[in-house]
Amino acid sequence: MRVAHIITRMIIGGAQENTLLNCLDLVRDYGDDVVLITGPSLGPEGDLLSQGRAGGLEVRMVDSLRRNIHPRDGIASREIRQELRRFNPHVVHTHSAKGGLLGRYVAWGERVPAIVHSVHGAPFHPYQSFVAREFFKLCERWAASRCHRMICVADAMTDLMVEAGVAPRDKFVTIYSGMDVDPFVHAIDHRDETRRRLGIAEDEIIIGKIARLFHLKGHDDLVEAAKQVIAENPKVRFLLVGDGILRESLDAKIASAGLSDHFIFTGLVPPADVPALVGAMDALVHTSYREGLARALPQSLIAGRPIVSYDVDGAREVTINDETGYLVPPQDIDELAKALVKIASDSDLRQRMGGEGQRRFTGQFRHQTMTKRIRALYEEIQR
Repeated sequence: MRVAHIITRMIIGGAQENTLLNCLDLVRDYGDDVVLITGPSLGPEGDLLSQGRAGGLEVRMVDSLRRNIHPRDGIASREIRQELRRFNPHVVHTHSAKGGLLGRYVAWGERVPAIVHSVHGAPFHPYQSFVAREFFKLCERWAASRCHRMICVADAMTDLMVEAGVAPRDKFVTIYSGMDVDPFVHAIDHRDETRRRLGIAEDEIIIGKIARLFHLKGHDDLVEAAKQVIAENPKVRFLLVGDGILRESLDAKIASAGLSDHFIFTGLVPPADVPALVGAMDALVHTSYREGLARALPQSLIAGRPIVSYDVDGAREVTINDETGYLVPPQDIDELAKALVKIASDSDLRQRMGGEGQRRFTGQFRHQTMTKRIRALYEEIQR
């Protein structure tokens, strides 16, 4: 097949990792002709393609494609159309809100035989104004009428989209976001070395969080909960993996709480370094207010590390209460602190939960499993 993937930007993030692995699998395992159409990776989140991981994948840059609504959106549509006419794909597979909106519009007009959109996270959410939320719902309904099927990375995302009237349920299929699981299975191999490099003592309990330092990621909630956790167990430290616009304000908040010695910032790290960092952790905390299914959750479990997560979107599909971790209500600081204290104080509990997570989810989240199901969907649409 000739398959064109369209995504707004290839920053270091879960949707981008998913997309790149899918493209590479299609080329390597199925012999498909694949092109990745993307805009520039602007911002502090880094550029996934600059790390040389794209191999021989053909990448076409559309300089006018931007994440937010932009005066050059019309130009971006024309440039995407030019790329599709040059490539003449059997399949167009879009990702992200803007890439999905423009990509589906252009592909539908070009009568591409199979048009698929992946929902990594809904562009509308309760933390927007009513006007913005309803506007994005209208956009998604319009775009959904211009594709054949939609892939959600969690059942919860399908429920959300159906309840918002984006499309009927039979238009959706859940395919979990794939990853290279082997480095996480072996994450513990680098534990001692990584902890020494980060200045972590042998008896310290490390609770990690992997997320951009950005709005709605819940870092402020974690700092508030940390006050209670550290008061109960001074051996606990928090490892924050990622960077973003809130770095300075978080530093200031942590310092004002007198907790600077209990927080470690890694800054932006390449994806290849993440497994070793997860291996250095004893548990993972996820306090985002919204996210389809954060890759950090299955990554932590595959590495044998239990999780404490806000009960949002797809988190409950891997965070099984008292089996692989604990779910707590979003923004409930006291419950978050209680769960973290409990998991930090019991090494046997951590081992049991982490082992159960590794057993359940390692095979399910292999990127080859994801690509096999996605390619079968392409074939189904074209029959």
